[in-house]
Amino acid sequence: MHTLSTLKIALIGGGNMARGLIGGLLGRGATAAGIIVSDPFVAAREALERDYGVTTTDDSHAAASRADVVVLAVKPQLMRPVALDLAPALSQLPLVISVAAGIRISDLKRWLGPGIPVVRAMPNRPALIGAGASGLYAGEEVSAAQRALAEQVMRATGLCLWVGSEADLDIVTALSGSGPAYFFRLAELMAEAAVVQGLEPGTARLLAAQTLAGAGQLVATEMAAEKPIDLARMRAEVTSKGGTTEAALAVFDSRGLGVTVAAAQAAAARRSEELAEQFGAAG
Repeated sequence: MHTLSTLKIALIGGGNMARGLIGGLLGRGATAAGIIVSDPFVAAREALERDYGVTTTDDSHAAASRADVVVLAVKPQLMRPVALDLAPALSQLPLVISVAAGIRISDLKRWLGPGIPVVRAMPNRPALIGAGASGLYAGEEVSAAQRALAEQVMRATGLCLWVGSEADLDIVTALSGSGPAYFFRLAELMAEAAVVQGLEPGTARLLAAQTLAGAGQLVATEMAAEKPIDLARMRAEVTSKGGTTEAALAVFDSRGLGVTVAAAQAAAARRSEELAEQFGAAG
């Protein structure tokens, strides 16, 4: 089995997700010499070479032709032409990892060619700083060794968990993929409410942001200690009987926060399914 230090990895697309993956891989033992990035924009290539010392090119065929792993890190609407163009360079059948939302494995295989082992990964924005949460799903051609390889690569972005079906990735998209925005929105609303109550706007934003960051760090500390994650217990530990937090949570419950969150995530999962149909129908 390959180690990160011997792996040849080609990234097709040099945007934010690629940068996060490169930084994580280098921090875990991959070498800059083992990573090549294909991107059509000169400025993006120059920045990657300067910041990480990796090789870059505007030729995706050259990037993928000798790779053990090819990571497709382009926008979903660009995936079909990129994959069709890339297909002739994949004769050695490398492991392909797609981090594009809403692109089904069946469509990727149709565009890339038969026999290509494909793993889909659904990361989220914290993956850019190695604090991500990703769902993984493997296609039929992916061996146990290749699954382990995909997990090894994607762990560079944070937590990685395998899901039981490709449809589960739509739920992952709604939960962890879109989830950071839910927390940002809640913190935004908390700050706005504090301003209405009389707090200075800059102070309100800083307190809301640090509260969000601190709560996440508490959970991360428990995860690092390999404790069972019990969010209800953590909530109870900061909720005194008859106190201020209990009063606020009672309003959340009485106003139907649980129903609202469930409906929101259902809408996000439904949209993920619709996008998959849209992108697949394109070719």
